[in-house]
Amino acid sequence: MSQEATQVVDVQGSPMEVFLFVPDGAGPHPGVVLAQHIPVGHSGIENDTFTLRSAERLAAQGYLVAVPFIFHWWPKEADIRLKRDQSRDDWMVADMCAAFELLQTRQDVLRERIGVVGHCWGGRVAWLAACHIPELAACAVFYGGRIKLTMGPSSIAPIELAANIRCPVAGFFGDEDSNPTPGDVDDYQAALEAAGVPHEFYRYAEAGHAFQNFPSAERYRATASEDAWEKLFEFLDRHLGV
Repeated sequence: MSQEATQVVDVQGSPMEVFLFVPDGAGPHPGVVLAQHIPVGHSGIENDTFTLRSAERLAAQGYLVAVPFIFHWWPKEADIRLKRDQSRDDWMVADMCAAFELLQTRQDVLRERIGVVGHCWGGRVAWLAACHIPELAACAVFYGGRIKLTMGPSSIAPIELAANIRCPVAGFFGDEDSNPTPGDVDDYQAALEAAGVPHEFYRYAEAGHAFQNFPSAERYRATASEDAWEKLFEFLDRHLGV
């Protein structure tokens, strides 16, 4: 497995870095767009240990991974809280579409076997992407909050767009999380059921938000994290194939 040089794509006049992680072998490989979480204290993906290790782990499993830097709309040195508060759904959709299209242009990617995965902030972004990219073959959401909320002008809460999702969804959540709460997760599941979207949700007792985020010792729960990784790979292998 290797990380290629970062590619830069244009998104509505703003240059966006996309980090690519390529599995061993000639391919073609199934693809995954990995939606970044909020890298508190970091200026870019290159310093975001959790996102980088997650991309490497997906690539080691046989997936060609694209990680778009979805905070390119602001200077890298800008406070992450500003980026969080000013983020807009239309920008995030454009970013994810650009990363998806980049994978589709590669000869070593299976065009009809591209999925999306996201943790925390990226979990919401992954759901949002699935609502706007009908060609996606799978979507995995890890403890994504704010799915019931709008972000940006004229936006619609992603939960209300569940009927637009055309791929199966896997969800991974901690019972001790406050965003999303277990009640929020119930609402996510109900929205998918009402829309007829195939889905499988996994909930972990004694785990809270970001239970896979190993750089954060107070949040990381090794047993739950490894179980979720195993279930994620089984889900992706089933729907994308390696």
